[in-house]
Amino acid sequence: MKDFIERWLGTLFGLIFMGLSVVVTVETVMRKVFTVSLQGADELGGYALAIGATIAFSLALIGRTHIRVDVFHERLPAWLQTALNWLSVTSLAAFAGLMAWLAWFVIRDTQAYQSVAQTPWATPLVYPQSAWLLGLIMFALVSAAFAIHASILLLSGRTDELNADYGPRSTKQEVDEEVEDLKTRSSDDAPHVHHITAPGARA
Repeated sequence: MKDFIERWLGTLFGLIFMGLSVVVTVETVMRKVFTVSLQGADELGGYALAIGATIAFSLALIGRTHIRVDVFHERLPAWLQTALNWLSVTSLAAFAGLMAWLAWFVIRDTQAYQSVAQTPWATPLVYPQSAWLLGLIMFALVSAAFAIHASILLLSGRTDELNADYGPRSTKQEVDEEVEDLKTRSSDDAPHVHHITAPGARA
């Protein structure tokens, strides 16, 4: 399930910025060739950045790439490491829920005032803000699921599993993952080499 969500969010993230790159390319060509502007590339770029950031929150949580200050973490007693790991994931879930809750009030005010973007398109802000809210809700749901799982592991005494799943990644783990990813991409990108025997030579 986690892999499915990560793949789906990663695909959506990529599509958003691929679409933005197409718009920017068309905008640049039209300006240079026809001296005409769509007058909306900057606006769409702001929306893509805001929405993409909320998706990146979830991707970073799933991939355990959120920054944690772990200078002293490995030197602490095992019980304190477990407590800090549990606290980190539960506090992040609370923060994610708070962001989604506050975003809802932002959209409610936008609807009440019928706010529009201060751009030539005058886009009703409720539309991009709704997509932004959905990203924050997804982040809140993912982080809440992780917090519940971590709490179950803590209460059941499975502290080693909790530390492995929610503790900060070591330098060795990061290097191993990068090397494995490089091997996977190299094998996928490598052309298929067919053995060709020269005429008259033995195979």
